[in-house]
Amino acid sequence: MSDVVSVTELDALVDEALEQDGPREAAGVVRVRVGGEVLLERVWGVVDRRWGRPLTPDDRMPMASGSKGFTALAVLALVADGTLSLTTTARDLLGDDLPAIPDDVTLEHLLSHTSGLSDVIDDDADEDAYLLDVPVHTLVSPEDYLPVLGRVVRERAPGGPLEYRNAAFVLLSLLAQRASGVPFHDLVRRRVLRPAGMTRTDFLRSDELPPDAAIGYVRVGDAWRSHVLHLPVVAGGDGGAYTTAADMERFWDALLGGRILPPDLVVQATTAHATTDDGAYAYGLGVWLPPEAPGVVQLEGEDAGVSFWSAHRPESAGAGPEATVTVAGTTARAAWPVARAVGDRLRLTTAG
Repeated sequence: MSDVVSVTELDALVDEALEQDGPREAAGVVRVRVGGEVLLERVWGVVDRRWGRPLTPDDRMPMASGSKGFTALAVLALVADGTLSLTTTARDLLGDDLPAIPDDVTLEHLLSHTSGLSDVIDDDADEDAYLLDVPVHTLVSPEDYLPVLGRVVRERAPGGPLEYRNAAFVLLSLLAQRASGVPFHDLVRRRVLRPAGMTRTDFLRSDELPPDAAIGYVRVGDAWRSHVLHLPVVAGGDGGAYTTAADMERFWDALLGGRILPPDLVVQATTAHATTDDGAYAYGLGVWLPPEAPGVVQLEGEDAGVSFWSAHRPESAGAGPEATVTVAGTTARAAWPVARAVGDRLRLTTAG
Protein backbone atom coordinates (compact mmCIF):
# COMPACT_ATOMS: atom_id res chain seq x y z
CA MET A 1 0.00 0.00 0.00
CA SER A 2 1.25 3.46 -0.85
CA ASP A 3 2.67 5.65 1.91
CA VAL A 4 0.73 8.58 0.44
CA VAL A 5 -2.56 9.12 2.26
CA SER A 6 -5.18 11.76 1.52
CA VAL A 7 -7.59 13.60 3.74
CA THR A 8 -10.46 11.99 1.82
CA GLU A 9 -9.11 8.51 2.49
CA LEU A 10 -8.60 9.24 6.20
CA ASP A 11 -12.11 10.66 6.48
CA ALA A 12 -13.53 7.53 4.89
CA LEU A 13 -11.55 5.28 7.24
CA VAL A 14 -12.86 7.16 10.26
CA ASP A 15 -16.43 7.14 8.95
CA GLU A 16 -16.29 3.38 8.47
CA ALA A 17 -14.77 2.84 11.92
CA LEU A 18 -17.44 4.98 13.56
CA GLU A 19 -20.15 2.81 12.06
CA GLN A 20 -19.00 -0.07 14.25
CA ASP A 21 -20.84 -0.66 17.49
CA GLY A 22 -19.87 1.63 20.33
CA PRO A 23 -18.06 4.76 19.19
CA ARG A 24 -21.14 6.87 18.40
CA GLU A 25 -22.40 6.25 21.93
CA ALA A 26 -19.31 8.02 23.23
CA ALA A 27 -17.29 11.15 22.65
CA GLY A 28 -14.00 10.94 20.86
CA VAL A 29 -11.25 12.66 18.96
CA VAL A 30 -8.77 11.65 16.27
CA ARG A 31 -5.90 13.75 14.99
CA VAL A 32 -3.50 12.68 12.26
CA ARG A 33 -0.24 14.41 11.34
CA VAL A 34 1.90 13.14 8.47
CA GLY A 35 5.13 14.76 7.37
CA GLY A 36 4.56 17.65 9.75
CA GLU A 37 1.13 18.49 8.31
CA VAL A 38 -2.09 17.91 10.23
CA LEU A 39 -4.23 16.05 7.69
CA LEU A 40 -7.21 15.27 9.89
CA GLU A 41 -8.71 16.35 13.18
CA ARG A 42 -12.22 15.13 13.96
CA VAL A 43 -14.36 14.95 17.05
CA TRP A 44 -17.70 13.32 17.83
CA GLY A 45 -20.05 13.17 20.79
CA VAL A 46 -20.45 15.47 23.77
CA VAL A 47 -18.20 16.53 26.63
CA ASP A 48 -20.86 15.80 29.26
CA ARG A 49 -24.12 13.91 28.73
CA ARG A 50 -25.94 16.15 31.22
CA TRP A 51 -25.56 19.31 29.15
CA GLY A 52 -24.92 17.95 25.68
CA ARG A 53 -22.19 20.40 24.64
CA PRO A 54 -20.42 19.02 21.56
CA LEU A 55 -16.80 17.98 22.06
CA THR A 56 -14.14 20.23 20.50
CA PRO A 57 -10.51 19.44 19.61
CA ASP A 58 -9.31 21.64 22.48
CA ASP A 59 -11.26 19.75 25.14
CA ARG A 60 -9.15 17.55 27.38
CA MET A 61 -9.56 13.79 27.22
CA PRO A 62 -8.70 11.21 29.90
CA MET A 63 -5.67 9.05 29.07
CA ALA A 64 -5.92 6.06 31.44
CA SER A 65 -2.61 4.15 31.19
CA GLY A 66 -1.44 6.45 28.41
CA SER A 67 0.10 8.63 31.10
CA LYS A 68 2.32 5.80 32.34
CA GLY A 69 4.80 7.33 29.91
CA PHE A 70 4.82 10.54 31.97
CA THR A 71 5.62 8.55 35.12
CA ALA A 72 8.47 6.78 33.37
CA LEU A 73 9.97 10.01 32.06
CA ALA A 74 9.76 11.68 35.47
CA VAL A 75 11.73 8.75 36.91
CA LEU A 76 14.23 8.87 34.04
CA ALA A 77 14.68 12.62 34.55
CA LEU A 78 15.81 11.80 38.10
CA VAL A 79 18.21 9.25 36.60
CA ALA A 80 19.52 11.95 34.26
CA ASP A 81 20.35 14.30 37.13
CA GLY A 82 21.93 11.57 39.27
CA THR A 83 19.23 11.42 41.91
CA LEU A 84 18.47 7.82 40.91
CA SER A 85 19.92 5.14 38.67
CA LEU A 86 18.25 2.33 36.77
CA THR A 87 19.84 -0.09 39.22
CA THR A 88 18.37 1.67 42.27
CA THR A 89 16.19 -0.86 44.05
CA ALA A 90 12.71 -0.20 45.34
CA ARG A 91 13.94 -1.26 48.77
CA ASP A 92 16.51 1.55 48.74
CA LEU A 93 13.63 4.02 49.04
CA LEU A 94 10.93 2.02 50.77
CA GLY A 95 12.67 1.53 54.10
CA ASP A 96 10.39 -0.65 56.21
CA ASP A 97 7.34 -0.06 54.02
CA LEU A 98 5.93 -2.82 51.79
CA PRO A 99 8.09 -5.65 53.17
CA ALA A 100 6.78 -8.08 50.52
CA ILE A 101 8.61 -6.19 47.77
CA PRO A 102 11.83 -8.17 47.16
CA ASP A 103 15.22 -6.52 47.64
CA ASP A 104 16.33 -7.23 44.05
CA VAL A 105 13.56 -5.34 42.18
CA THR A 106 15.12 -2.32 40.47
CA LEU A 107 13.72 0.76 38.77
CA GLU A 108 14.57 -0.78 35.40
CA HIS A 109 12.48 -3.84 36.25
CA LEU A 110 9.53 -1.67 37.23
CA LEU A 111 9.83 0.60 34.20
CA SER A 112 9.95 -2.34 31.78
CA HIS A 113 7.22 -4.47 33.40
CA THR A 114 9.72 -7.19 34.29
CA SER A 115 9.56 -6.87 38.09
CA GLY A 116 8.05 -10.30 38.65
CA LEU A 117 5.57 -8.70 41.04
CA SER A 118 1.84 -9.35 41.16
CA ASP A 119 -0.73 -6.72 40.29
CA VAL A 120 -3.54 -5.31 42.41
CA ILE A 121 -5.88 -4.19 39.61
CA ASP A 122 -7.56 -6.70 37.29
CA ASP A 123 -7.05 -5.55 33.69
CA ASP A 124 -9.38 -8.29 32.46
CA ALA A 125 -12.36 -7.31 34.60
CA ASP A 126 -15.62 -6.07 33.09
CA GLU A 127 -15.39 -2.43 32.09
CA ASP A 128 -18.11 -1.40 34.56
CA ALA A 129 -16.46 -3.16 37.53
CA TYR A 130 -15.37 -1.24 40.61
CA LEU A 131 -11.75 -2.35 40.79
CA LEU A 132 -10.56 -0.44 43.86
CA ASP A 133 -11.61 -1.65 47.30
CA VAL A 134 -10.48 1.55 49.03
CA PRO A 135 -12.40 4.85 48.88
CA VAL A 136 -11.33 6.43 45.59
CA HIS A 137 -11.52 9.96 47.02
CA THR A 138 -8.63 9.14 49.36
CA LEU A 139 -6.20 8.34 46.54
CA VAL A 140 -4.46 11.64 45.90
CA SER A 141 -0.74 11.20 46.69
CA PRO A 142 1.38 8.11 45.98
CA GLU A 143 1.70 7.64 49.74
CA ASP A 144 -2.07 7.06 49.82
CA TYR A 145 -1.56 3.86 47.83
CA LEU A 146 0.48 2.07 50.52
CA PRO A 147 -2.55 0.02 51.68
CA VAL A 148 -3.22 -1.00 48.05
CA LEU A 149 0.43 -1.82 47.30
CA GLY A 150 0.58 -3.85 50.49
CA ARG A 151 -1.12 -6.69 48.61
CA VAL A 152 1.63 -6.89 45.98
CA VAL A 153 3.74 -10.06 46.25
CA ARG A 154 6.55 -11.71 44.32
CA GLU A 155 5.37 -14.03 41.56
CA ARG A 156 8.69 -14.74 39.85
CA ALA A 157 12.27 -13.52 39.82
CA PRO A 158 12.71 -10.09 38.21
CA GLY A 159 14.08 -9.77 34.70
CA GLY A 160 11.73 -12.17 32.98
CA PRO A 161 9.32 -11.61 30.09
CA LEU A 162 7.05 -8.59 29.74
CA GLU A 163 4.16 -8.87 32.20
CA TYR A 164 2.13 -5.68 32.31
CA ARG A 165 1.62 -4.43 35.87
CA ASN A 166 -0.26 -1.32 36.97
CA ALA A 167 1.14 -1.72 40.47
CA ALA A 168 4.69 -1.29 39.17
CA PHE A 169 3.92 2.25 38.00
CA VAL A 170 2.06 3.17 41.17
CA LEU A 171 5.17 2.05 43.02
CA LEU A 172 7.38 4.10 40.67
CA SER A 173 5.40 7.25 41.49
CA LEU A 174 5.96 6.62 45.20
CA LEU A 175 9.68 6.05 44.69
CA ALA A 176 10.07 9.15 42.51
CA GLN A 177 8.30 11.31 45.07
CA ARG A 178 10.47 10.02 47.90
CA ALA A 179 13.71 10.33 45.97
CA SER A 180 13.06 13.86 44.71
CA GLY A 181 11.27 15.31 47.71
CA VAL A 182 8.78 16.80 45.22
CA PRO A 183 5.10 15.77 45.10
CA PHE A 184 4.70 13.32 42.24
CA HIS A 185 2.26 15.38 40.17
CA ASP A 186 4.42 18.49 40.50
CA LEU A 187 7.45 16.43 39.51
CA VAL A 188 5.77 15.34 36.27
CA ARG A 189 4.67 18.89 35.55
CA ARG A 190 8.20 20.25 36.04
CA ARG A 191 10.20 17.50 34.38
CA VAL A 192 7.87 16.33 31.58
CA LEU A 193 4.88 18.54 30.79
CA ARG A 194 6.54 21.96 30.93
CA PRO A 195 9.66 21.01 28.92
CA ALA A 196 7.34 19.52 26.31
CA GLY A 197 5.14 22.63 26.14
CA MET A 198 2.07 20.57 27.06
CA THR A 199 -0.08 23.42 28.35
CA ARG A 200 -3.35 21.46 27.96
CA THR A 201 -2.24 18.39 29.91
CA ASP A 202 -2.60 17.95 33.66
CA PHE A 203 -3.77 15.81 36.57
CA LEU A 204 -7.37 16.90 37.12
CA ARG A 205 -9.57 15.94 40.07
CA SER A 206 -12.51 13.91 38.82
CA ASP A 207 -14.82 15.52 41.38
CA GLU A 208 -14.05 19.05 40.19
CA LEU A 209 -13.41 18.73 36.48
CA PRO A 210 -13.26 22.00 34.53
CA PRO A 211 -15.79 22.53 31.72
CA ASP A 212 -13.18 21.64 29.08
CA ALA A 213 -12.57 18.10 30.40
CA ALA A 214 -14.58 15.25 28.92
CA ILE A 215 -16.33 12.86 31.28
CA GLY A 216 -15.90 9.12 30.82
CA TYR A 217 -18.89 6.80 30.96
CA VAL A 218 -19.64 3.15 31.65
CA ARG A 219 -22.76 1.28 30.60
CA VAL A 220 -24.56 -0.30 33.54
CA GLY A 221 -27.67 -2.09 32.37
CA ASP A 222 -29.66 0.47 30.41
CA ALA A 223 -27.97 3.49 31.98
CA TRP A 224 -24.82 5.47 31.24
CA ARG A 225 -22.98 6.38 34.43
CA SER A 226 -19.97 8.60 34.99
CA HIS A 227 -16.76 6.75 35.81
CA VAL A 228 -16.08 9.03 38.81
CA LEU A 229 -16.45 6.15 41.32
CA HIS A 230 -14.35 3.72 39.29
CA LEU A 231 -11.01 5.53 39.34
CA PRO A 232 -8.79 7.44 41.80
CA VAL A 233 -9.95 11.01 42.31
CA VAL A 234 -6.54 12.18 41.02
CA ALA A 235 -4.48 10.21 38.52
CA GLY A 236 -1.84 7.94 39.99
CA GLY A 237 1.47 6.76 38.62
CA ASP A 238 -0.29 4.07 36.61
CA GLY A 239 -2.29 6.54 34.54
CA GLY A 240 -5.21 8.92 34.41
CA ALA A 241 -3.98 12.35 33.32
CA TYR A 242 -5.98 14.46 30.86
CA THR A 243 -4.60 15.74 27.55
CA THR A 244 -5.42 16.84 24.01
CA ALA A 245 -4.39 15.29 20.71
CA ALA A 246 -2.39 18.41 19.85
CA ASP A 247 -0.51 18.18 23.14
CA MET A 248 0.42 14.59 22.36
CA GLU A 249 2.13 15.79 19.18
CA ARG A 250 4.12 18.20 21.34
CA PHE A 251 4.95 15.30 23.66
CA TRP A 252 6.42 13.06 20.97
CA ASP A 253 8.34 15.93 19.38
CA ALA A 254 9.81 16.93 22.75
CA LEU A 255 10.72 13.39 23.79
CA LEU A 256 12.50 12.46 20.57
CA GLY A 257 13.92 15.97 20.24
CA GLY A 258 15.78 15.63 23.55
CA ARG A 259 13.84 18.32 25.42
CA ILE A 260 12.71 15.99 28.23
CA LEU A 261 15.67 13.60 28.54
CA PRO A 262 19.24 13.59 27.25
CA PRO A 263 19.77 11.57 24.06
CA ASP A 264 21.27 8.51 25.75
CA LEU A 265 18.23 8.08 27.98
CA VAL A 266 15.87 8.69 25.06
CA VAL A 267 17.55 5.75 23.35
CA GLN A 268 17.22 3.67 26.52
CA ALA A 269 13.53 4.50 26.87
CA THR A 270 12.72 3.71 23.24
CA THR A 271 14.73 0.48 23.00
CA ALA A 272 12.98 -2.79 23.80
CA HIS A 273 13.81 -4.03 27.29
CA ALA A 274 11.25 -6.83 27.34
CA THR A 275 8.88 -8.79 25.12
CA THR A 276 5.97 -11.04 25.91
CA ASP A 277 6.53 -14.80 25.79
CA ASP A 278 4.91 -14.96 22.35
CA GLY A 279 6.91 -12.00 20.99
CA ALA A 280 3.75 -10.10 20.05
CA TYR A 281 4.46 -7.05 22.22
CA ALA A 282 7.61 -5.23 23.22
CA TYR A 283 8.16 -2.52 25.82
CA GLY A 284 10.87 0.02 26.43
CA LEU A 285 10.88 2.13 29.58
CA GLY A 286 7.34 3.48 29.72
CA VAL A 287 6.47 3.12 26.02
CA TRP A 288 5.19 0.35 23.76
CA LEU A 289 7.35 -0.65 20.78
CA PRO A 290 5.39 -2.70 18.23
CA PRO A 291 7.73 -5.38 16.84
CA GLU A 292 6.11 -5.22 13.40
CA ALA A 293 6.60 -1.46 13.09
CA PRO A 294 10.27 -0.63 13.77
CA GLY A 295 10.88 2.86 15.09
CA VAL A 296 7.27 3.44 16.18
CA VAL A 297 6.63 4.41 19.80
CA GLN A 298 3.22 4.23 21.42
CA LEU A 299 1.27 5.04 24.55
CA GLU A 300 -2.12 3.51 25.17
CA GLY A 301 -4.69 3.08 27.87
CA GLU A 302 -8.08 1.56 28.60
CA ASP A 303 -10.13 1.88 31.74
CA ALA A 304 -13.69 2.40 32.89
CA GLY A 305 -14.91 5.20 30.65
CA VAL A 306 -11.57 5.73 28.88
CA SER A 307 -9.80 4.52 25.74
CA PHE A 308 -6.65 6.19 24.46
CA TRP A 309 -3.97 5.52 21.85
CA SER A 310 -1.14 7.70 20.60
CA ALA A 311 1.60 6.58 18.23
CA HIS A 312 4.52 8.31 16.59
CA ARG A 313 6.92 7.29 13.84
CA PRO A 314 9.86 9.65 13.33
CA GLU A 315 11.12 10.16 9.80
CA SER A 316 14.44 8.73 10.97
CA ALA A 317 12.77 5.32 11.36
CA GLY A 318 13.09 4.90 7.59
CA ALA A 319 9.65 3.35 7.19
CA GLY A 320 7.94 6.32 5.61
CA PRO A 321 7.24 9.95 6.46
CA GLU A 322 6.89 11.17 10.02
CA ALA A 323 3.47 10.20 11.31
CA THR A 324 1.67 10.92 14.57
CA VAL A 325 -1.83 9.73 15.42
CA THR A 326 -3.78 10.22 18.63
CA VAL A 327 -7.24 8.78 19.27
CA ALA A 328 -9.17 9.10 22.53
CA GLY A 329 -12.69 8.19 23.59
CA THR A 330 -14.95 8.39 26.62
CA THR A 331 -15.85 4.72 26.89
CA ALA A 332 -13.54 1.75 27.21
CA ARG A 333 -14.14 0.79 23.56
CA ALA A 334 -14.68 4.06 21.74
CA ALA A 335 -11.14 4.70 20.49
CA TRP A 336 -10.20 1.27 19.20
CA PRO A 337 -12.04 1.01 15.85
CA VAL A 338 -10.63 4.37 14.76
CA ALA A 339 -7.16 3.64 16.16
CA ARG A 340 -6.98 0.32 14.34
CA ALA A 341 -8.21 1.71 11.04
CA VAL A 342 -5.91 4.72 10.94
CA GLY A 343 -2.99 3.00 12.65
CA ASP A 344 -3.04 0.08 10.26
CA ARG A 345 -3.27 2.35 7.23
CA LEU A 346 -0.25 4.37 8.32
CA ARG A 347 1.65 1.22 9.41
CA LEU A 348 1.81 2.33 13.03
CA THR A 349 -0.22 -0.63 14.33
CA THR A 350 -1.70 -0.91 17.79
CA ALA A 351 -0.09 -2.45 20.86
CA GLY A 352 -3.26 -3.98 22.26
